[in-house]
Amino acid sequence: MSKQPLRIDIVSDVVCPWCVIGYLRLQKALAGFADLFETDVHWLPFELNPQMPAEGENLREHLANKYGTTPQESIEARQRLTDLGADLGFAFNYSDDMRMYNTFNAHQLLHWAAAYDRQTALSLQLFHDFFHHQKNVDDTEVLAEAAAAVGLNAQEARDILQNQTYADSVRSLEQQITSQGVQGVPLFILNRQYGISGAQEVQTFARQLQQLLDENAAD
Repeated sequence: MSKQPLRIDIVSDVVCPWCVIGYLRLQKALAGFADLFETDVHWLPFELNPQMPAEGENLREHLANKYGTTPQESIEARQRLTDLGADLGFAFNYSDDMRMYNTFNAHQLLHWAAAYDRQTALSLQLFHDFFHHQKNVDDTEVLAEAAAAVGLNAQEARDILQNQTYADSVRSLEQQITSQGVQGVPLFILNRQYGISGAQEVQTFARQLQQLLDENAAD
């Protein structure tokens, strides 16, 4: 039996912990349908902090300023994310001096990586660089190293960032996404029909995948 094509568009930011948790939960759900779907994954840009300055901002201060998060709430949220990540095989490594960064440059490289079918690999690399190693994912060298780590050309990555080659393309995509009412991430869109907002449980993704199969069988 031939596999059914399944396009998955993921609206995400590389400094969003729920984005990587949601992606890994979706992968767990897909594992139960491995013989039924042929997946085609596309990552779409969303900036949580488009006005973030180049030097970034202390993460705890950032969350306090943006959401009113108290120090205790921050500690509890970090522990919850750390535990959830561990269950999925992803290591969050929070610390008090961790910083939040602008991600526009990262999204430009992800846009470029699509042509080489390396978007997912680069997304996961940047999640790891930021959340585990606390790297500045706005820095050209950090991004070039991440590109090289997933088999892309580091010098080409530097040139793209130096010239802002994909700036207009990424801005256009971001505007298109927000004009459709997207205000937060992650958002998973299956076959351009079904949107799943947030890092839902594995069972929620699995139910939607089963519904897709059922509908296709009924056609």
